[in-house]
Amino acid sequence: MSTGPAPDIPHLGRRLSRWLALQTMLGLGLVCAAVYVVAAMTFDQHQRETLDIKQQAVLHLVTESRSAHEPAGLAHMLDDFLTGLDELSLRITDYRGQVIYQRTRAHDQGRTLQRGFDLVLADTGQTAFAVLTLDRSGDDKRLSLLAWTLALAAVGGSLAVSLSGIWLVRKGLAPLHELTEQTRQLSAHELQRRLDPSGQPQELRPLVDQFNALLERLTVAYRQMEAFNADVAHELNTPLTTLISSCELALRKPRDEAELREVLASNLEDLRRMAGIVADMLFLSQADRGQGARLARVPSLAELAHEVAEFHEAALQEADLQVAVQGDAAAQVDARLLRRALSNLLGNATRYAAPGSTIVVQIGARPCAHHGGAGDVALAVVNQGPPIDAQHLPRLFDRFYRADAARSQANRNHGLGLAIVAAIARMHGGRCFAECEGGFTRIGLELPDGGPGDSPAA
Repeated sequence: MSTGPAPDIPHLGRRLSRWLALQTMLGLGLVCAAVYVVAAMTFDQHQRETLDIKQQAVLHLVTESRSAHEPAGLAHMLDDFLTGLDELSLRITDYRGQVIYQRTRAHDQGRTLQRGFDLVLADTGQTAFAVLTLDRSGDDKRLSLLAWTLALAAVGGSLAVSLSGIWLVRKGLAPLHELTEQTRQLSAHELQRRLDPSGQPQELRPLVDQFNALLERLTVAYRQMEAFNADVAHELNTPLTTLISSCELALRKPRDEAELREVLASNLEDLRRMAGIVADMLFLSQADRGQGARLARVPSLAELAHEVAEFHEAALQEADLQVAVQGDAAAQVDARLLRRALSNLLGNATRYAAPGSTIVVQIGARPCAHHGGAGDVALAVVNQGPPIDAQHLPRLFDRFYRADAARSQANRNHGLGLAIVAAIARMHGGRCFAECEGGFTRIGLELPDGGPGDSPAA
């Protein structure tokens, strides 16, 4: 059922381009604004300095010059002073407000700067008031031109940087597009294909390596799943075929009660085997989903091993085998799971041990560096029997794997026992191991936090 249109997912390239354009406009805008403010302050300071200079000049001419005592001479002297200074106007009035001298030009009142000051006339000694007016329209036009120039430069520079930024972003994201194309070509039919990091930048190579490592793990898991499905189908097909055939034979003609009981008993054995396979598969599935062990302090693993050995006493007597437990240790473990692991190890050893020999359960605690100094407890079952090739040892813990399918009772043991041992080891945060040397096979598991200080004497 449709849930409506998908939300708008931001485009990385467009987002980077927009941010780059925004930052460029902001940066250039701030620079241009700073240039304009500095220029305006410079012009204002220059104008005020100009008025200061002209004020001092007028004071010098009017108050200190003794060569001109006539008003006409003063006006002539001031006209000469203002010659060429079209931006300046001067107006002098006496104490009664009468104009002594005036030279004004047409100015925009909003674009002028005025300076008023008192002066003393040299010929009469009277105090007068002078007003200097500076026309700032020229500087205002220059500032306006500068503002437009800076604005156009900011817009043009931002546009140029934004366009080049878009091109650089596209070029920078090209390796991601290439990786996308490579990942598009991956499929379950080509599990050996990997991403090529040769043309990628240094920043993306760790990502490519991690992705390839993930592909490797997925490939292994996928192949294990395929093999597991095939093995499950094979393991269940045999008892199902037997059940169907048995039922068909029983239904072909009337049978008495004894014959039907015999058929049902035979079918029940196959059904129990199938139920065991299903139960073991469910356990392995739970372990694969991360189910952990319920840890509790077990003061003596040797006592637990003796309990498991007593459970297998009938099978051991039938196979003419003895069991000996060597060593002891205390551990923080799930006793129920550990019993199951030891039971599977003993059952495996019972099937393949030489008649008349002794199966040894070895228990030992020792310091372990890879668990931060905590102790490891090693539990191993050693039996004397046919040697196992080194190439088979790493795969003994695979599901449905048999080093030799022709061995005795292979049809009754579906090959999940050691896989369960490995799963129990993982649930405890430990590991499993298998060794074969000198006709002795040693299979077991190591569990962390064995508490060597609590280990009883062997």
